[in-house]
Amino acid sequence: MARDGTQDDNRLGSFLRSRRARIDPASAGVVDSTRRRVKGLRREELALLAGVSPSYYTRIEQGRDRHPSWEILDALARVLRLDDTERTYLRSLVTPPLAPAGGSAGEAVAGTVRPGVLTLLRRWADLPAFVVGPRRDVLAATALATLVNPAWSPGQNLIEFAFLDPRARQVYPDWEEIGRQAVAGLRATAAARPADVDTFVAHLRERSDTFRALWDSHDVYERVTGAKRLWVEGVGTLSLSFETFALAGPEGHVLYVYFPLPGTEDDAALRALAEGAPPQGS
Repeated sequence: MARDGTQDDNRLGSFLRSRRARIDPASAGVVDSTRRRVKGLRREELALLAGVSPSYYTRIEQGRDRHPSWEILDALARVLRLDDTERTYLRSLVTPPLAPAGGSAGEAVAGTVRPGVLTLLRRWADLPAFVVGPRRDVLAATALATLVNPAWSPGQNLIEFAFLDPRARQVYPDWEEIGRQAVAGLRATAAARPADVDTFVAHLRERSDTFRALWDSHDVYERVTGAKRLWVEGVGTLSLSFETFALAGPEGHVLYVYFPLPGTEDDAALRALAEGAPPQGS
């Protein structure tokens, strides 16, 4: 079994197969009157459109050549109409992975957030903000973050909460989209940091059919900014924007900061919630 819980360990080939299945042959300029057994481009069609020999492309997709040049990857990406995130992911599949962040597989590294980052979180009493590791374990958070969303509490895991906690579908009014984005983002991380993520993915695949189906779709997505609706007990639904910041260092930590638009009802509601938040660390 593969490190990510699938039946093969050929990530590059699996991703390429999933992407060529999305391409309509006619829209790619392929003229074919024969009956197709599967949707999407055939291997030889993709190879010819990308200027690669069909036999060599077959070797790549079957995992017999796992280090094609970036020029070949770029040609395949062009035909497959990959977006910037997917192109980055495609390249990461042939790049040596990063070393694990530390700790044993499947264990959150809770004590590694830098003191300066913790100081910032203590000073941001009026904002929901938190730090996660590669598996999306919440390692540190502002007190307000834990009030807005139970998933944002230290010791929680964003992915496990979304798929295994019965509160998730109430907390996230747009749960389907949240779940899709969460899995696609985790896949982007898994390519670069398999030692940190693979065992965790296998664990979730066993426990959630929905997670397994989304993971097996091979979608890749990195949302560094945006907005999210959250249901907050005693408050109702809040609409908050967010920004993410990759923290320099080998740990792979990411800082999330959520905020309302100034002057909105969400702004007033969050301020009222912050006034009742306990001091950080109490």
